[in-house]
Amino acid sequence: MEYGPAFPHAPHDREVAQARASSRACLAFAVLVLAMACSGGVRAQASPLTGTVALSSQLVDRGMAVTRPGPVLQGALNWASPSGWSVGVSASAQDRSPRGFVGFVARIARSWSLSTDWQMQANLLDYRYPSHGRSRTYDRTELGVSWIYRDVLTFGLSASHLSRYGGQRPRGAADLGLRWPLAHGFALSASAGVAQELVPPRGTRYERRNHYYYGHAGLTWDNGPWRVEVAHIASHRDRPDYQPKVAPWTATVAWAF
Repeated sequence: MEYGPAFPHAPHDREVAQARASSRACLAFAVLVLAMACSGGVRAQASPLTGTVALSSQLVDRGMAVTRPGPVLQGALNWASPSGWSVGVSASAQDRSPRGFVGFVARIARSWSLSTDWQMQANLLDYRYPSHGRSRTYDRTELGVSWIYRDVLTFGLSASHLSRYGGQRPRGAADLGLRWPLAHGFALSASAGVAQELVPPRGTRYERRNHYYYGHAGLTWDNGPWRVEVAHIASHRDRPDYQPKVAPWTATVAWAF
């Protein structure tokens, strides 16, 4: 059925208005990120405040598609102290996602040097996402600890507490990451992990044994403040009952300031 001028508040008009509002929100976020980059780039050499602006083909978190495939704008700011403390905040926006997806992550961390080769880091993160359909991404608070060997090998353990769904029981995860430097700024990257389901598969109830596996293999290139990364994603969570789907390949272009 088509609606004529006599129905100015018809569902189609509301959808168009929401789409326009979504575009304006994403544009405003882009302007804010670029403004932070321009102002932060001047102070980068004299301030502990750093940042990153990035454009990715999809956001994937532990084998879970946070957004649909398509351009995703990201921005992050981080402050670090000589004593090992750091505080950061990041945001993401994608115009084609429902309601123009915008997600925020706040982080506080403490790092220690264990030896000339080993470092340890503890993180407390808070993820905040708007409601956006069946993506199954939920607000959560995560506590994690990781061990880093020469910035080449990283092993981490974490526990997440969901804020709005089944928050009575934490969900655990273990991650192993590798970054092997090559010549001319290139490096091989790979990861593997296992995590308990944040939300049980459709038609089942949450149990401790509900878990899935994920990983990636990729190639990165660094040149000054620029970084380009291409990765192939594999996830046991990529099944028909999960939406949105994880794209097999993702790409990211980032600029640090």
